[in-house]
Amino acid sequence: MQTHSTEAFNQRNPSFDNRLRPTRFDDFVGQQKIRDRLLLAVEAARQRKEALDHVLLSGPPGLGKTTLAFIIGEAMGVQVKTTSGPVIDKPGDLAGLLTSLSPGDIVFIDEIHRMQRTVEEYLYSAMEDFRLDIMIDSGPSARTVQISLPHYTLIGATTRAGLLTAPLRARFGVTNRLDYYTTDILFRILQRSARILKVEVDDEGAMEIARRSRGTPRIANRLLRRCRDFAQAEPRLGRYKGTITREVADYGLKALEVDEHGLDEMDKRILLCIIEKYAGGPVGVNNLAVAVGEEPGTIEEVYEPYLIQEGFVKRTPRGREATLLAYEHFNMRRPDTGNQIRMPL
Repeated sequence: MQTHSTEAFNQRNPSFDNRLRPTRFDDFVGQQKIRDRLLLAVEAARQRKEALDHVLLSGPPGLGKTTLAFIIGEAMGVQVKTTSGPVIDKPGDLAGLLTSLSPGDIVFIDEIHRMQRTVEEYLYSAMEDFRLDIMIDSGPSARTVQISLPHYTLIGATTRAGLLTAPLRARFGVTNRLDYYTTDILFRILQRSARILKVEVDDEGAMEIARRSRGTPRIANRLLRRCRDFAQAEPRLGRYKGTITREVADYGLKALEVDEHGLDEMDKRILLCIIEKYAGGPVGVNNLAVAVGEEPGTIEEVYEPYLIQEGFVKRTPRGREATLLAYEHFNMRRPDTGNQIRMPL
């Protein structure tokens, strides 16, 4: 568990991701509707001099859930205490976290869907009635101790909102789902990141990176840093004098095995596994995970959403299937149209 404001967080953790993390709503690019709704809720709470309602942020990883939590804390002028669902494995951990709060403080729980169910039940009264009912001892001497809590805000982040129980989900007053970013929005994010990192990048270079970033700012910033390495240190790119142009970006992204659709090595391994080993599917996620050497949860949370959104994979009641677009991407034919070999269409 950590306590900090956004500025202090960035100062104590001077990683690239934290340097690039916006600290104000004005600096947060994209997710306009969610940004406006949160800004309105924050302003209303400030005018009433109350704690903000509990907030649930869901969506794929890397879209800005953690960033928004710290922006809310900065806008409310309160401390943010951070933890994650798997870390809180017993009621005492939750009690220690909540009893250390001051009025209006924010508790940010990442991956809240992975919290233990026994701990989650204690959270119900803590969110709704701002009290904790702790059981002391056991057997005939067992008794309940009620602990009053200051009015605080719980911000939960999850990549799998469907795994949240209905009672927990119902206790959030503000719920928002973050979606993948458009290329134009990622282009603006990359321009801001380049200024902070003091990287020379032209518009075509930034657009090329944005186009292959899977709609995710975290990936866009990572690819920007890697392309910067190629621009500065690759002798064959010396004529560009450290500037990330379209040619430099294309060279670096190809070296990183990121193709024109933003598919990386694992994406292509998943698609080829479905096509070559399972005749295009259907295949269950557990079999697929063993075949590609990845965790089922990682496939479902990290890789599969983008592949489905881009139309390379479809999820059916029987399992995952490769679409016609996936075959075309690898210049392959469907099994029912001829031999499944790589060949021009």
